[in-house]
Amino acid sequence: MKRRISERDGMEAIRAYVRGNELSAATRTLATRFALEEFASRHPGKSVEIRIPWVGAVQAVAGPVHTRGTPANVVEMDAETWLALVTGKPTDGQITMSGTRADLSGYLPLFGPVSELPSEE
Repeated sequence: MKRRISERDGMEAIRAYVRGNELSAATRTLATRFALEEFASRHPGKSVEIRIPWVGAVQAVAGPVHTRGTPANVVEMDAETWLALVTGKPTDGQITMSGTRADLSGYLPLFGPVSELPSEE
């Protein structure tokens, strides 16, 4: 998958979120899109589509390839819920899942606590 967001910029936004900083709408969107890109990069494939309405979507996870129409395996949530899941923060956000491969719990969190995130350079 070709990256649209640099790792430096993306990780800076993720670090800010994990620290609890107040994020601008642009920074929240950048962090969310970067986390989608990172998920697809770490778990390549096209068997599950992850959708964050108004922000982005990726296909990821190895398995049967989806080619046309609505994917068989879809996970959808808002940006705040996605950021909480990928950073290991608790969330009570609503997640809509369909399909037998839609459970992403084995792939999350993507990023650990701030102390374990790569330092800013």
